Amino acid sequence: METASVVIKERERSVHKNGMGQASAIECDTSSVSGVVSQRACVYCGARVVLNPVTDAAHIVHGPIGCAAYTWDIRGSLSSKEELYRNSFSTDLREEDIVFGGEMKLAAAIDGIVEKHSPKAVFVYSTCVVGVIGDDVEAVCRMAEKKHDIPVLPVNSPGFSGNKKDGYKAACNTMLRLMGETAAPAKAGGGDRPRLNFLGDFNLAAEAWIIKGYLEELGIQVVTCITGDATVQGLRDATRADLNIVQCAGSMTYLAKRMEERYGIPYTGVRFLGLSDTIASLEKIVGLLGDAGMEERLERLVARHKGPVEEALGEYRPRLEGKRAALYVGGGFKATSLIAQFGELGIETVLVGTQTGSREEYEHFKTITGEGTVILDDTNPSELEHFIRETGAEILVGGVKERPLAYKLGLAFVDHNHERKHPLAGFEGALNLAKEIDGTVNSPVWRHVKKEVAR
Repeated sequence: METASVVIKERERSVHKNGMGQASAIECDTSSVSGVVSQRACVYCGARVVLNPVTDAAHIVHGPIGCAAYTWDIRGSLSSKEELYRNSFSTDLREEDIVFGGEMKLAAAIDGIVEKHSPKAVFVYSTCVVGVIGDDVEAVCRMAEKKHDIPVLPVNSPGFSGNKKDGYKAACNTMLRLMGETAAPAKAGGGDRPRLNFLGDFNLAAEAWIIKGYLEELGIQVVTCITGDATVQGLRDATRADLNIVQCAGSMTYLAKRMEERYGIPYTGVRFLGLSDTIASLEKIVGLLGDAGMEERLERLVARHKGPVEEALGEYRPRLEGKRAALYVGGGFKATSLIAQFGELGIETVLVGTQTGSREEYEHFKTITGEGTVILDDTNPSELEHFIRETGAEILVGGVKERPLAYKLGLAFVDHNHERKHPLAGFEGALNLAKEIDGTVNSPVWRHVKKEVAR
């Protein structure tokens, strides 16, 4: 592990061992830099994953064709109607465009896409090359908007201009432009149901629909999900809500704050991952919006789900108790819920890291994990391997980039990223996660794989 040791010494401020006296000043929000060994994604990546689930919009990548590879099903987000968002559009900038500019090519691309596909809006993502050559994307979009009479919105997202969280902010600013600068329409009173927006869920494996079902059963109308299964009109109607609930804090807290300032819509954080967090989040929402009748409906909803889920989890616990897990996920809200879920199953979290976690989230990890737990920010495969070996982890929870490392080390692997096709949110998701962990960590294949790795 000589190579890993060198990397760790260079980046020791991004590593903390809970309760062990090591340096705890974890770096956060550092910019993406080409050539640096890192898992941190770029600004364009952050903007794209947030906006891509807007289903009836055309998403144009203004840049080289390579950037457009990050398009098809990057979120696995499902749609109840429109499918235009699943198409990949790119201006495919070449060498001559770098010299003479790509504005005319972008204008022609917008014209062709609008004529053929009739989108309700067009999002134009600026990539690194565009940031270097200085195309006036804003002006091209303004002219196209007047020409086609639909919103044509520039997304200022050159990859080198920050990090993934800056891409989230760029996407949120674009949605704010779509909502408009005017004050929110007056909220209807009387017998209307309370209304909310569900921010920070991308409808992976129908998860937004699962949560929407719970809320509808309680008597709450979901105006729009931002951005899973979202539409252009739905985003415009978001100003009509009484409350914003925020699941992915890293991507959507900025939008929630701006909507509170501009439209007077309060917000609160929720987590629908795991049994206890799902119940606590529903209780929080009812406390903010509900009445006695809604409280009764919540009691019936919880009573119908809680008992069977607890019984099923109790059957898995003896098979999982004492196992050690390493987590490397996108944001802090997910890691926090996973630590709690593992605790309910008797699994010890020995390593936890994120790509975009905040200092506050890392401090919180210290309070909910045991002594010696390794806490990482923006790690790389070499570091991750080093600390997996050091902590003796038997399960790795991560995304597509971590899967090969897990299999190389002979570890059970659980995909908790946006490529998965099964829901892990809500009551159903709590059972699915336990089933998946049990199926992988207790598979007999690992005995044979570990023998091969040890050779």
